[in-house]
Amino acid sequence: MKQKEILSNIHVNSNNKLELSEDLIDEMGDRHIQTSIDTPMRADAFDKTDEEKIGIIEQHFQAIMETLGLDLTDDSLKGTPRRVAKMYVKEIFQGLNPDNMPKVALFENKYKYQEMLVEKNISFYSNCEHHFVPIMGKAHVGYISNGQVIGLSKLNRIVDYFAKRPQVQERLTVQIGKKLQEILGTEDVAVMIDAKHLCVSSRGVKDDTSSTITAFYGGAFAEEKSKSEFLKYLEFNTKF
Repeated sequence: MKQKEILSNIHVNSNNKLELSEDLIDEMGDRHIQTSIDTPMRADAFDKTDEEKIGIIEQHFQAIMETLGLDLTDDSLKGTPRRVAKMYVKEIFQGLNPDNMPKVALFENKYKYQEMLVEKNISFYSNCEHHFVPIMGKAHVGYISNGQVIGLSKLNRIVDYFAKRPQVQERLTVQIGKKLQEILGTEDVAVMIDAKHLCVSSRGVKDDTSSTITAFYGGAFAEEKSKSEFLKYLEFNTKF
């Protein structure tokens, strides 16, 4: 949309708050516009237990299936609303709950290793917050120790934690980078993500060959020397 078209799709309601038209909301979703670094959450997000959430989602998903005309008395379909509800709460969106943040212990860098450490090709699965269809890809993480090191598997778990929620790739990249800076106590952190979005390949433009790359460079990685070294390591195609 052009600027005039955008302005014509924004209105002030009776409560003196801005309202967006359905056309503008749709376009924001198709253009993958994000609103903040933090995942948008309601103040009462954790007032309900997981089982209460599963029960509510089950009812709503059953209504969606019935609205689509599906016969839920069929043996193949009758358990689907419950399965989907459990999958949402316990699996693919479990990263919404801070209680599921991986427990991380740091260790003294007794090896006196002074160079960057890179963990690459971390597989992850997430879901687009605009259409609730999968995002899948690889994350590459690097950091330079300031005296403390983290277990390698914890890097994978942190990526997985932030992926397990409705996401946009830009936010996912920054969330991983900022959390690692906080945990490691250093600004020297780099994150790169290369991912395929099913909201692009299976609907809309239906481009099945493109992928999206995003990056986060903090501290020393913002300098060309360290950034180039990090990117060079990502080119290695080691076979195991």
